[in-house]
Amino acid sequence: MNKRGDTTFARNGFLHLSGAILLLGFFSSCGHPERIQVQGYVEGEFVYVSSQLAGPLQSLDVQRGMQMKTGEPLFELDRTVEKAALDQAQASLAFSEQDWKRQEDLSLTPGSASTRDLQLSRSARDQDVQRLAQAQWNFTQKVQAVPQAGLVFDTLYRQGEWVEAGHPVVVLLPPENIEVRAFVPETQIGTIHPGEPVQVFVDGVAEPFKGTLRYIFPQAEYTPPVIYSQESRSKLVFMVEVDFDPETAAKLHPGQPVDVQFGP
Repeated sequence: MNKRGDTTFARNGFLHLSGAILLLGFFSSCGHPERIQVQGYVEGEFVYVSSQLAGPLQSLDVQRGMQMKTGEPLFELDRTVEKAALDQAQASLAFSEQDWKRQEDLSLTPGSASTRDLQLSRSARDQDVQRLAQAQWNFTQKVQAVPQAGLVFDTLYRQGEWVEAGHPVVVLLPPENIEVRAFVPETQIGTIHPGEPVQVFVDGVAEPFKGTLRYIFPQAEYTPPVIYSQESRSKLVFMVEVDFDPETAAKLHPGQPVDVQFGP
């Protein structure tokens, strides 16, 4: 083969090899999409347990850091006033029921009782039923139990202190209320979708926590006040929320900084 033929053969071989490398790279990029990694933090949505009535804190059955199950007791306010009102309402109802039954029996005998007396006794009985229901609700409201299993994140009163109506006494953190929030640049937000798997990396933990992208906020953060220029768009970020199964979420702590990775 002459010199020109050798040169042509070498050039054609190089072009074929380059094309094969590019094609291989193309298929590799299609099969392995780019991973997105951003910074985030752990967020907890707390449950604040309170009483609708005021009173001194008689007993506090929990401490910070305790794991509680649904229905277990949390605290009790003094119920002296409510107990007296409950006893009075029960006694009143017992008397009005007897009077109503007496008037009803008399109405069976012509001329023994008037229709008006029967109606008044029935009305008194019905009002006492409502008073008793209110008294029972007030009495039970002074004792609160765990509405949702989780960690006792904090207690806000000590035994003997006066608690205002509606003020939380115990702060709970159910594991299903723990999530991760992260901020994804506008240039990458279109590549992720709710329901996709997410890996969360925590300092000091070798294996990542596996979660699911639950929600992408529809409004961008750090939005320019007037227009979206090409330069300002690169500064936009969208907040996203990642949730976990309760067992995994219980290992995370609110305020903890994390790295969030989207993609395979």
